[in-house]
Amino acid sequence: MSTVDPHSFFYCAEQDHSHLIIQGDWILAHYATLREQIAEPRKNTTAITSADLGELGKLDTAGAQLLAELLGPDLLERLTHNSDNISPKHSILLQRVAQTIGPAASEPVAPGFLIVDLLARTGNASLIFWRHLVELLGFSGLVLSSLARNLLRPGNWRVTSLVAQIEVTGLNALPIVALLTFLVGAVVAFLGATILESFGATIYTIDLVAFSFLREFAVLLTAILLAGRTASAYTAQIGSMKANEEVDAIRALGLNPIDLLVLPRVLAMLISLPILTLVAMFFGLLGGALVCMLSLDISLPMFLGTLQQNMDARHFYLGMAKAPIFAFLIALIGCMEGFKVSGSAQSVGEHTTSSVVQSIFVVIVVDAMAALFFMEMGW
Repeated sequence: MSTVDPHSFFYCAEQDHSHLIIQGDWILAHYATLREQIAEPRKNTTAITSADLGELGKLDTAGAQLLAELLGPDLLERLTHNSDNISPKHSILLQRVAQTIGPAASEPVAPGFLIVDLLARTGNASLIFWRHLVELLGFSGLVLSSLARNLLRPGNWRVTSLVAQIEVTGLNALPIVALLTFLVGAVVAFLGATILESFGATIYTIDLVAFSFLREFAVLLTAILLAGRTASAYTAQIGSMKANEEVDAIRALGLNPIDLLVLPRVLAMLISLPILTLVAMFFGLLGGALVCMLSLDISLPMFLGTLQQNMDARHFYLGMAKAPIFAFLIALIGCMEGFKVSGSAQSVGEHTTSSVVQSIFVVIVVDAMAALFFMEMGW
């Protein structure tokens, strides 16, 4: 290629085959010919270390990309900085193209190792978990301080918003909570009777249903239902307001979004979840009593008498004591994820999903810790 070919868009210098001289119009109209010609230098063993763009004619994005493939992004970017015989618009276009494809072309991804990747993912997950924990603790402190500040100021209470949130959170969730716990109570009683029948101890099915629902199932099922139903609603509502800049408008009016948006939802959850837990206990025991009457020939008076005789009130108190804790955490996570929304519909969806997952995870972890604590305390 030492002889200049008028139909070629580049040629090598006579004494130095590593130096290319670019000529002609590198535009989309010549794309097919350019693609064929730049394939030839790649077959040669001589590496291209320098080039001259002084004879370059017209240039567009397609031609600039082919130049980057021919010369390499590093050399192309170096030429645009050091060469004075390139027009400014060509120089800017070549720089942008070189910077765009530079990292992918000049930094090949090294093959990873399974253990190293596993450790990296574990460390990254640990950092994400720690960041979420710190954010949750900080947001809980912010909500508690706002609650303490408004507690003795009745003029700041949002009674209308609180009642509306109680209706949405508690009253509207009552049918699904009652139905679910009734069915689960019936299933627990049926399974318990099936196992205990082989030991001749079907009467203890009453204790099994009562113990499981008073201490664990009622509050846990209710909290998980509200985590999926209400925490997601809180995130979607606040997230949509954040996306529509309504939260910024609230701040511009001199109002506190925590007082206006978070406190009514947190208080509504604190009121609704214990009431729904009480309803869940009743319907869970009702489902177990129905199975005992139909399958085990245990009458309702006998069921209630055995329940009163064998079950201590502390089981009821321990189950109810967890309800406010779960309520506070669920409402807190739902509101906090709503404030994290960045402004797009995709972000609303991502944080809504995240709030549900985090709420259910936190509820189960706290319930497990409480069960271990109660067991160690002998309660």
